[in-house]
Amino acid sequence: MESGGLAKILEKAREAQAVWAELPYRQRARKLKNAARQLGAQAREITETIHRESGKLRLDALAAELIPAIIGIRYYIKKGRTFCASRRVRGGSLLMFNKQSRYIFAPHGVVGIISPWNYPFSIPFAEVVMALLAGNAVILKVASLNPGVGRALAGLFEAAELPAGLFSLLELPGKEAGPALIAGGVDKLFFTGSTTTGRELMALAVPRLLPLVLELGGADAAIICSGADLDRAAAGIVWAGFSNAGQSCGGVQRVLVYRDVYPAFLEKLKVLVSKLRSGDDEDADLGPLATARQKATVEKQVAACLAAGAVISARSPVPAGEGADPDTAGSRHYYPATVLTNLDLSMPIMSEEIFGPVVGVYPVADDREAIRIANASPYGLTSSVWSRNRRLARRIAAGINAGAVMINDHLMSHGLAETPWGGFGDSGLGRTHGELGFREMLKVKVVVDDILPGVKRDIWWQPYSAKVYRGLMAIVDLLGGSSLSRRLRAIPGVLKIFLRYWKK
Repeated sequence: MESGGLAKILEKAREAQAVWAELPYRQRARKLKNAARQLGAQAREITETIHRESGKLRLDALAAELIPAIIGIRYYIKKGRTFCASRRVRGGSLLMFNKQSRYIFAPHGVVGIISPWNYPFSIPFAEVVMALLAGNAVILKVASLNPGVGRALAGLFEAAELPAGLFSLLELPGKEAGPALIAGGVDKLFFTGSTTTGRELMALAVPRLLPLVLELGGADAAIICSGADLDRAAAGIVWAGFSNAGQSCGGVQRVLVYRDVYPAFLEKLKVLVSKLRSGDDEDADLGPLATARQKATVEKQVAACLAAGAVISARSPVPAGEGADPDTAGSRHYYPATVLTNLDLSMPIMSEEIFGPVVGVYPVADDREAIRIANASPYGLTSSVWSRNRRLARRIAAGINAGAVMINDHLMSHGLAETPWGGFGDSGLGRTHGELGFREMLKVKVVVDDILPGVKRDIWWQPYSAKVYRGLMAIVDLLGGSSLSRRLRAIPGVLKIFLRYWKK
């Protein structure tokens, strides 16, 4: 697509958005209900498209993409009116009783969304829905690996009978899309992808001071406490570490286990991993990596760990036919679920993001060491604490530097429409999902209204005088006086200065 093509898309988007934003919320919501109905009708076809293009298991697509999308659009349609509505701001001081403030929320205008290949449907779907309900126009760029998913998304919003140009699918190579959208003039950009690309986009956005929401990488920690249900914890780590072939930014990577339960936990984990079945059908537990390049990256990172002294404690069987030519159409890039032990903190499994079905299990002495190691990563996306003692688990969770911390579960909070998603540090900035994510689709301003009748001037306006100075100092003494007697002595001066409101 040439730059002129994007310019026309932006022009049409702005024209449509001006009309769309003027519609009452209920009319925008009514349009999006058509998309919700179409989603339910096409769920099977969309699942097959995700499976065909990325290799993602159908069950993973249903559990982590289709069901959250259906829940999400229903939630945002219902709650969006409240999220968009203006609201009064509670006063901060009785001395400013005459100033009444109200938050007003308005759409940004044209929102650009760049979505990833690992969750090609659910991530952009929720963001597009929130953006449209908030009154924005949307230009969506899906990953080049998922053109069919992009067409499916476009079909859903076409069913909503939106104004022409309000939603557009951008067809540009991945490396070109972000710079083009930023230079083209979108009013806000949402990007989900690698930390490296996120930094590049942030640098490009600086000259315009363009607001960004960046959902980037993760190397999430799971803390297994002494009092954990080890059977549940082991099963949960298997799911959060190996579902979607480990290609989840919020999946488990670093498993920090208290030493007194380390042997028992590791044994349970090894048994479960050894039973995982790789394949392409409904009975498979582990699907392939999305590309040959991704598989090669994971192999290189694991090799670096092994060269530094790590040990493979468990691996799932490799399916028959593995090793097929990666350039052959329809070939799959399987990598076995792998558990690494005998680790140190400098190894890639403990210090980098490994975007594949690999977890490292590391013994820790106590809560303090667990929190310290969990927070040693430059990433801060999600984490989890596994314990029957919920008071202890909540205390540990409060100490972890992550945007979302789950207790006795992991990864699934992205499927809760009401919870925000996003992290700290190299995991990005801003939030998607929930009320906080919806608010990212809106600009906020405050309107301050003076409700006192007959007022001629504020007490701090000109002309200045020694009398005005003494009156303002009386306010200081009333608010911050060091003793009760000093505050009481200030009251007459405060009353006098307040009379200035009505003096010409």
